[in-house]
Amino acid sequence: MLTSKEIKARFLAFFEKRGHAVIPSASLVPENDPSVLFNTAGMQPLVPYLLGQEHPMGKRLVNIQKCVRTGDLDEVGDNTHFTLFFMMGNWSLGDYFKEEAISWSHEFLTNKNEGLGLDINRLYVTVFEGNDDAPFDEESKNIWLKLGIQEDRIYSLGAKDNWWSPGANGPCGPDTEMFYDLTESGIGDLSKEEFLAACDKQDIVEIWNDVFMQYEKTDDKVTGKLASQNVDTGSGLERITAVVQGKKTGYDTDLFTEIFNTIAKHKTIDDQKAERIIADHVRASVFMIADGSLPSNTDRGYIVRRLLRRATRYANNIGAAKIIIADVAHTVLKEYSDWLVSSPLDHQKIKQIIEDEVHKFEQTLEKGMKEFLRGEDPFVLFTSYGFPIELTVELAAESGRTIDIDAFNAKMKEHQDLSRAGSEQKFKGGLANHNEKTIRLHTAHHLLLAALQELVSPEIKQRGSNITEERLRMDFNFDRKITPEELKLVENKVNQEIQKGLNVVKREMPLAQATAIGAQMEFGAKYPDIVSVYFIEDQNKIAYSKEFCGGPHAENTKELGIFKIQKEESASAGIRRIKAVLL
Repeated sequence: MLTSKEIKARFLAFFEKRGHAVIPSASLVPENDPSVLFNTAGMQPLVPYLLGQEHPMGKRLVNIQKCVRTGDLDEVGDNTHFTLFFMMGNWSLGDYFKEEAISWSHEFLTNKNEGLGLDINRLYVTVFEGNDDAPFDEESKNIWLKLGIQEDRIYSLGAKDNWWSPGANGPCGPDTEMFYDLTESGIGDLSKEEFLAACDKQDIVEIWNDVFMQYEKTDDKVTGKLASQNVDTGSGLERITAVVQGKKTGYDTDLFTEIFNTIAKHKTIDDQKAERIIADHVRASVFMIADGSLPSNTDRGYIVRRLLRRATRYANNIGAAKIIIADVAHTVLKEYSDWLVSSPLDHQKIKQIIEDEVHKFEQTLEKGMKEFLRGEDPFVLFTSYGFPIELTVELAAESGRTIDIDAFNAKMKEHQDLSRAGSEQKFKGGLANHNEKTIRLHTAHHLLLAALQELVSPEIKQRGSNITEERLRMDFNFDRKITPEELKLVENKVNQEIQKGLNVVKREMPLAQATAIGAQMEFGAKYPDIVSVYFIEDQNKIAYSKEFCGGPHAENTKELGIFKIQKEESASAGIRRIKAVLL
């Protein structure tokens, strides 16, 4: 029986032998897509190349991409849902197409020497049945027939099942999917209706998907064929490992064995769902933190916080002390060490962040539970005790109560509107006004961010900005206090750039071009197709700072004066704050 690590190794070696360059998994945090919090699919980091940009490693690529999906957390704990998962994928960027893609998928799945050695008699296949946009994918069906798949095991399905599209515009096309029979003796030949029913019962599960990007869509209508056709294939490591190891679910494979062994050392109550939630959520949190998403009350950080809070509560449900979360994190770090080598945080730092977050939540949980049991308003629980609304809803459901979410949201909206109104009276767009002092500080703000990234950590990203006539304030992600020595280096660097008399130049360009050249963007912001980028550069147009921004700015850094950091402090978990002035 192949281990999950052997499956990974075989997959990469198989496609490398067939001319594919092995590329590393991208970070869970998208580099060029501010519309989502995490990479949710194997193809997501490769979208620019699927759209035509040349990849430096060539036209054939293969990797195993770590992904996160958080839209169905309530389903985690069943047989198929994971927050974190690994997607094995190989791509053709305008090179080979259906014949090679399907043949290699079939070969890897069934070959005993180089592939997984699965039983061809348990394979089923679906292809696109055709519609007004595109015809029946007869080519894919014929390839499968040549490979020995019986015609009565090839099912034609509609666009809902066998068509890929990123939205209303862009490349799109049919796909063909492979399914595997998990039953003990094998079901045999099925009608389409029987096949779909077996899939619903999870007696038959999808194990591979080949997407053929051969058409172009405009305003939600297919308008023609692409000049360059791409292939995007994918197979979930958790799913395929379960199939290879003869298990019903990925939770039963060696991907989770040691994690569940760790949980077993602490639990006093058996609860499969609770144990799976703990295992899943801690595993996902470790990877998110390793890629720079630290617990906080906003965006990615809130997802991490929510996962760790749910894991902590379910640990209490199985009678485990809070140390279980840290121990599970330690096991994840050990078992998945080969995935985490690129993390800027060492293992002890990741574990400490998790321990601190769990400790804080244990205190919140103790106070909030008392008020919950007294029947306190969910809005008060959230605003006064920091008790998450998701947790209130879950607890209420377990005790047969319901929470009026609409009422909660209405109160929260009123609360936020009041807070925002008070803030906007003082600050608009991060600047109190557009006079000379705030404009100079705004320009210095760009230099500060660039200096922090150069001298402290390239992973630093801006998380907030507030500029008055008196000072600038910048919030940014970082997991420790910046030392006085580091602050002095940053301050000196900003002053050096000021004294160079660098030009501040605004250039408008396509969003894709701006992201490709590494221009800094505001975290979580959505941008139009054409954006303004401010360059702070020398006479040779060598830029020290490149940043998405609406302005206004000074024309030359010589106008700024002397930069002085006044204070560095914590703004929230994983977020630091610097206040500075110009003299």
